[in-house]
Amino acid sequence: MWSVQTIFMLLCYDTVYVPATSTRELLFSSYQESVQIINAALFHSRRRRSSSSSSMRVFTFPRQTESETTESSRAAEVFQTTLQVLKTRAKRLHKRDVTTPELLSWEDVELVAELSQCLPSTHPAVCQHSHLNKYRSISGLCNNRQNPLWGAANTPLVRWLPAEYEDGEREPKGWNRGLLHNGVQLPLPRDVSKQILRSTSKRSEDVYSQLLVDWGQYIDHDMTFTPQSAASAAFESGVDCLNTCENVHPCFPIETDDMLSGPQGCMAFYRSAPACSIHLASDIGQALQQQQMNAITSFIDASVVYGHTPKLERALRNLSGLNGKLAVNEHFEDSKGRAYLPFVAAAPSSCQQDPRGGRVECFRAGDSRVNEVMTLTALHTLWLREHNRIAEALKHMNHHWSPETVYQETRKIIGALHQIITMRDYIPKVIGPASFEQHIGAYRGYDPTVNPAASNVFATAAFRFGHATISPVLRRLNASFQEHEHFPHLRLHHTFFSPWRLVKEGGIEPTLRGVIGTAAAAISADMLVVEEVTERLVVLNVPHYVDLASLNLQRGRDHALPGYNSWRTFCGLRNVKTLEDLEEVVGDAEVAGKILNVYKHPDNIDVWLGGLVENPMPGSRTGPLFACLIGRQMKALRDGDRFWWEAETVFTQQQKTELLKGSVSRVICDNTDIREVPRDSFKYGEYPSDYVSCDRIPSMDLEAWREENSQDLELCPSPANIHNGDFILSSSSGKLVALYSCYHGFKLKGAAALVCEGNKWSNQPPQCTGPHL
Repeated sequence: MWSVQTIFMLLCYDTVYVPATSTRELLFSSYQESVQIINAALFHSRRRRSSSSSSMRVFTFPRQTESETTESSRAAEVFQTTLQVLKTRAKRLHKRDVTTPELLSWEDVELVAELSQCLPSTHPAVCQHSHLNKYRSISGLCNNRQNPLWGAANTPLVRWLPAEYEDGEREPKGWNRGLLHNGVQLPLPRDVSKQILRSTSKRSEDVYSQLLVDWGQYIDHDMTFTPQSAASAAFESGVDCLNTCENVHPCFPIETDDMLSGPQGCMAFYRSAPACSIHLASDIGQALQQQQMNAITSFIDASVVYGHTPKLERALRNLSGLNGKLAVNEHFEDSKGRAYLPFVAAAPSSCQQDPRGGRVECFRAGDSRVNEVMTLTALHTLWLREHNRIAEALKHMNHHWSPETVYQETRKIIGALHQIITMRDYIPKVIGPASFEQHIGAYRGYDPTVNPAASNVFATAAFRFGHATISPVLRRLNASFQEHEHFPHLRLHHTFFSPWRLVKEGGIEPTLRGVIGTAAAAISADMLVVEEVTERLVVLNVPHYVDLASLNLQRGRDHALPGYNSWRTFCGLRNVKTLEDLEEVVGDAEVAGKILNVYKHPDNIDVWLGGLVENPMPGSRTGPLFACLIGRQMKALRDGDRFWWEAETVFTQQQKTELLKGSVSRVICDNTDIREVPRDSFKYGEYPSDYVSCDRIPSMDLEAWREENSQDLELCPSPANIHNGDFILSSSSGKLVALYSCYHGFKLKGAAALVCEGNKWSNQPPQCTGPHL
């Protein structure tokens, strides 16, 4: 085995004797070269974006990432590129491929991480602050006190099975064209899409409503977001990923020979941004292997409403109102004066516009994907209104609460409702009651040994099962749940990035009626993914239509997910070895034959496709593999969340009783003009026989949150308000404590915690100085 020091000495043999410090010199020089490579690629990317024509910009909808995510992914890019520079130098020396674990010690790896600013793990000591005991942090940090990064934003997706990169470290499946897997080449994703997945239509069923599909997308955006590489130009050559069919990081184009081909005969594809993962690794091989990032919190915590960084959270709040509410749109409201989401800060934005004129910018919410489709935007709007409705009620009954307390208590309620609706009303319908009992079971309390972080296979494959349930048509219904006389149904591609339609075409009511009043598409192996998303999908920053099915398959290969059979083994299911085995699992001999004809070997079947074509189990929308993977993830998200709504001390028993009355139907009743709903909006029913008046839908009694002034607060005056910050009241060692904090961008000066002692506070209130943005 050659050390970095030995390699450097040999490389420099012809020039000068190399002292013992050469290891660091080599690492520093490799790091410096990698920084130049990354900066050049980012420069080319920014220049291309700034020079894009207005016609191209119509099609470009980049998923915006927060600055923390951008910084973290850039650090990981530098780390990975430094490793590649080292490998290239070693390959020239040895005239053979060399793996980085052969070259580096743990100390070397830690030095590369430090240089790259892949920061070390947060120390558990930071999680002992008392304010982190009462409310969850916005970033998910310190949910687990001993493992602060578990479930937090901007951390790696966890691996339940090891990655299967073609070089063992970084290169996706299919990267080296001609490389054989189990004796054959992997089929092209576009060929799999066209021959197996594409469907011209979808059958409807009469069991569940379209809400089951749309809630799946909405709650997925609360748990996972894998950002793409910030660079859109190749690191090595600087060529634009839109203009090359060569596999060169971060470009991983999808080969195709049809209408979706780009100028070079392929569909552009950008690899997922890498994550800094050294601090979570158990050995050098794992530390050096590329992992992907979850940019948002893994928890079901309504981050989709509130954001996942302090900066974004601040931007979404109405801080000037001193009422604990979220900010609303300042330009538009619906016909009854109800709020819309606020616009993004930068205008003009890239969203589609009404051809008749009058701009409506992209909306801003806790998740940047809010504008992707109208149904998603409508659900975001619904929860914005629900937060402000509850905040107003809580402030009215608890006059002594600070705005921060009103906001945090409301956020806590909204998060609990997201958890209840998802785990009680949604997941059992998706995986079936038997699988729910097998893989999730009854809640037994918070378990600090459970890692709640989203897994790579869940985010990249299993929870994308819903893509096979997408309907090609968005139905808009009137008050009688018939096609709206003024706003007709829309083909799905006419709803992408079109918030103007909600503002100018009847508000969110026609869309929401369509969501609850339309039967969901049926699951069928011979009718999987509709052409609206395989031929006419508008996505990311690609200036032409793309294919969702091909993107999913390529993403799974980008992440080096093991194949379908490996995951069946992981879940204790029998491997598929023959055509007869596959026919039994799929339940359709023709589809099974197509799959084996395309893949040639059952171990090569991509996990997303394999899980998708399995015959759904009774009372479910998934086959046994996806039921297992989704069930395991949901159990981890629940049991590993210190702030899960059922956990001890999170809510009082009276509050839990009221929370259980919550439902999507009730939220619709409280925040729209819709006056008749199904009791369970996830179930499809005929109007009017299966609908009831909103008066008959259970409603939470917020009196359970009424809080009398404590005796200590009667002794001590109400804590003083401060500019650019606020306080919450808490108890510590039997004493009342006022915990002050500053809004993002401001720095606390003075004592953060004031204790009520005798009849006065222990210190003067602090100040918030700044801003330090």
